[in-house]
Amino acid sequence: MNVPVWHLYPDAGQLAERLAAAIARMAVEAIAARGAFHLVLAGGHTPKAAYEVLPRLGASWQHWHLYYGDERCLAPDDLERNSRLVQDTLLAKSPIPTRQHHPIPAELGAEAAATAYTHLLPAQRFDLVLLGMGEDGHCASLFPGQEQGFAPDAPAVLPVHHSPKPPADRVSLSAARLRQTRALFFVITGAAKAPAIQRWRVGEDLPAARVGAGFDVWLDAAAWGAPAVRYET
Repeated sequence: MNVPVWHLYPDAGQLAERLAAAIARMAVEAIAARGAFHLVLAGGHTPKAAYEVLPRLGASWQHWHLYYGDERCLAPDDLERNSRLVQDTLLAKSPIPTRQHHPIPAELGAEAAATAYTHLLPAQRFDLVLLGMGEDGHCASLFPGQEQGFAPDAPAVLPVHHSPKPPADRVSLSAARLRQTRALFFVITGAAKAPAIQRWRVGEDLPAARVGAGFDVWLDAAAWGAPAVRYET
């Protein structure tokens, strides 16, 4: 399994600032090269902080296209929805066209939403995928011991039932589709994640480790859980 590139930051605040800057830079590069920036968004506190910074750094919003790695089967305005978090942060302060914001219609139920979202995804690779990691090593809504969709012919979008974290019903891009991207950043902060990071580093077969193989992992010192040789600058 290919190892990831580890990027270490002193704290979550600095990581969020650098992440927002990297997203803005990659958007400029993608738009210049291909005329559009296709970004898959993650939920969580650290991505939220980056989304709050991004509106003052980004540009050419008319060329941004937003997607989601997973979503909870809840009402569209539920505060636990990833799309609600993005709506209240990034979208509240940036003029990305509504038609280019593609939330997962998880309120339809897992199966119907998975089918509908399959038809909304772009035919080409994403430019950047953002993912977090749970304390059990899951990413998006791909949990240990459940279907994760790593096979090349796996569906692009999976209905998820019996999630070990509530709500039980969710929708997730498959591992194979998440890896169809030019760049993938895991964004992981906090001491609670340190045990899973250590398991990843010693080669345990975690969903996050398999999805992130060969890509990039951004961490703060607490998540790294060991003395860092150097921090990113």
